Amino acid sequence: MDAEGLCFEIAMVSFVFALGNILLGHFEEKTPKWNRAGKFLATLVIVCLISVFFGRMAAMILLAISLIPVAVLHLWWLPKNGINGWTAEPRDRYYEFRGWDKKSDKKL
Repeated sequence: MDAEGLCFEIAMVSFVFALGNILLGHFEEKTPKWNRAGKFLATLVIVCLISVFFGRMAAMILLAISLIPVAVLHLWWLPKNGINGWTAEPRDRYYEFRGWDKKSDKKL
């Protein structure tokens, strides 16, 4: 497979990350930008490598499966622990969960 053959995979990973940032970006407000960019690039490389070696279907299945922990965290674990899985409120509790200092941009 050549580079043109990976355009679909690149588009899908980019779409998932764009949608995630639009809908759930407030959950990452104090995460360093390099960390967020690194997560995107690592996911992109892994999905493209899986596609090259195991096929597009395997890559898309991996991408879909990777969304399961996100859904579990936001739909079950956060609400179970008193944090709204859509708004990250109350902020104090969410910041404590993430290890962020509520009053500054520094992590604890």
